[in-house]
Amino acid sequence: MYDDQPSPQSRRRTRRRYIVLMTLVVVLIGGWSWFWKYAAAKAEVAVEGWRAREAKAGRVYKCGSQSMGGFPFRIEVNCDAASAEFRSNQPPVEVKAGGVMVVAQVYQPNLLISEIQGPLTIADLGQAPKIVANWKLGQSSVRGTPRNPERVSMVFDEPVVNLVSGSTETNLLRAQRVELHGRIIEGSASDNPVIEVVLRLVQASAPAINPATVKPVDAEIRGVMRGLGDLSPKPWHERFRELQQRGGRIDITQARITQGETLATGSGSLAIDSNGQLDGQLEVTVAGLEPFLVSIGAQQAIQKSPSMDKVAGMLNRLSPGLGDVARQQAGANLSAGINMLGKPATLEGRNAVTLPLRLKDGTAYLGPIPLGPTPVMF
Repeated sequence: MYDDQPSPQSRRRTRRRYIVLMTLVVVLIGGWSWFWKYAAAKAEVAVEGWRAREAKAGRVYKCGSQSMGGFPFRIEVNCDAASAEFRSNQPPVEVKAGGVMVVAQVYQPNLLISEIQGPLTIADLGQAPKIVANWKLGQSSVRGTPRNPERVSMVFDEPVVNLVSGSTETNLLRAQRVELHGRIIEGSASDNPVIEVVLRLVQASAPAINPATVKPVDAEIRGVMRGLGDLSPKPWHERFRELQQRGGRIDITQARITQGETLATGSGSLAIDSNGQLDGQLEVTVAGLEPFLVSIGAQQAIQKSPSMDKVAGMLNRLSPGLGDVARQQAGANLSAGINMLGKPATLEGRNAVTLPLRLKDGTAYLGPIPLGPTPVMF
């Protein structure tokens, strides 16, 4: 018979291998722990340095309390009761949030992912909030570095934004989901950046802005902004003024919007005039135009327009009451008239019409119909 028991020499070699392996594991764990603590300390120094640079430019960021975590594979910076004071704005503005958590993977330090806790308030410095926003989940991601960002995304689930005036709150925005994505497609953050921006809305409504935005919409709008000198931190109204002064433009490369039975797509180019108003035209193809016209009160707008008043006055002078008849007919035949003015088209298998969406002197027009005021950019 053979003896299957290992020899004393073999047992000693096995024990040595175990000891060496355990030593390596301990060294690796200790080395990784040291590396993580070193990286976390460097991150904290970088955050403080960034805060100091921003404070010199009039942007002061604070935390009620701050902590570091995330061991072993990521670095987390938790900022409770976060606030930001933009003292360079006129008037100075203060933004507060419930908290912010910023996460970076140790092996991918140029990708920062943040989770923002509501509610978020915006107010003139030292005053009561003017805007209050909250959401179920708010996240952002930044690829690149704070000085040289390459791509930025923000996503909010179930956001609600209200305008506050004393004890009264007016709903500005409500949605199931809002996404905003931006990336530099030409140039760099410091030298003539060309930025592609994508906005996605799911069941979004903004009743205080315009009758056309009372009913919920689903939308995806893709555009390219050209004409910026750089992406140094500054208020948006200054950035848009710079865009206007440099002869820049906003190209809407693709837009798709659905609202109930109405479906619209379009593209075109917009500029900003010297008064800070959007100026330009999009070619828009619309299927299901009639429900949209009803929702924005287009019939009543046409009937009460200054042009219709002049026509009705002339007809009434010819024959009393004839102007009122014409006014009623103008409203009743509005949809048919617009379809005649536009170009017949087909959109996703549905009959449609192509019309110009013009933005001029602070007002948007779909064909001959005024849709309402446009925002002032600066």
